[in-house]
Amino acid sequence: MSQSRLQLDEDRRSCWVCFATEEDDRTAAWVRPCRCRGTTKWVHQTCLQRWVDEKQKGNSTVKVACPQCNTEYLILFPKLGPIVYVMDIIDKVIFKMCPFVAGGIFIGTVYWTMVTYGAVTVMQVLGHKEGLNVMEQADPLFLLIGLPTIPLMLVLGKMVRWEDYVLKVWRKHSSKLPLINYLFPDEHSRLSRVPADTVTLTDPISATRVLCGALIMPTIATIVGKLMFGLVQSNFQRTLLGGFAFIAIKGVMKIYYKQQQYLRQANRVICDYVTLFLKGKEKLN
Repeated sequence: MSQSRLQLDEDRRSCWVCFATEEDDRTAAWVRPCRCRGTTKWVHQTCLQRWVDEKQKGNSTVKVACPQCNTEYLILFPKLGPIVYVMDIIDKVIFKMCPFVAGGIFIGTVYWTMVTYGAVTVMQVLGHKEGLNVMEQADPLFLLIGLPTIPLMLVLGKMVRWEDYVLKVWRKHSSKLPLINYLFPDEHSRLSRVPADTVTLTDPISATRVLCGALIMPTIATIVGKLMFGLVQSNFQRTLLGGFAFIAIKGVMKIYYKQQQYLRQANRVICDYVTLFLKGKEKLN
């Protein structure tokens, strides 16, 4: 008796999508698409189609499985005509090739941009006429390989934070050097404490800052070279000296700035709440 009743319960159709039974709509088409048992093995054909549409989101190649037993649904499509079949194959090929084509276009654009920048940099550093003569006499393969490396080397050089290493050595050995003590006599006497080294000396490297600083470096080197080494006849030597001078001046200023920030951290004082409150009240009055 119990087995027959259990069998009747299993054969009783109830859609697990809309929860409607066979008595609610006797004209609806039912389907048993997976290995589920009991009342969840039945579902309306229209409800399941709608649920599959939501999962595929317009891509009929996406495989859909039962959310309960993870059985993949067997979906059959009507046969395509020869024209539609060929168009479907072409669409699939284009869909698979588009990411590679887009990636190739992007890489090619970046590459030729780097080549152009490298050529402009050569003419800027050597001079317009001399740079053109050098590139015309050079092997084309060498130019195609060498010119893109110019912005790449500039970016890599910009990422070298030599000021941090100099500052670290300065903090470690400045007390032992007489010259440093003579130039900065109160450097160590002002330290009320040594700040905890919770943050590395290197600042977080911003990609845009590094990129802009690296790409504008030849222009700055040219300008500084003309201002400081105008008597030098060679454009290349003048630009090279200007670049080294700019890097040195900027590095010294950066080291000084970071050291002053370090001293501020070392000599900071946490005030009492009452003192801070009274000072604020006096400013208001």
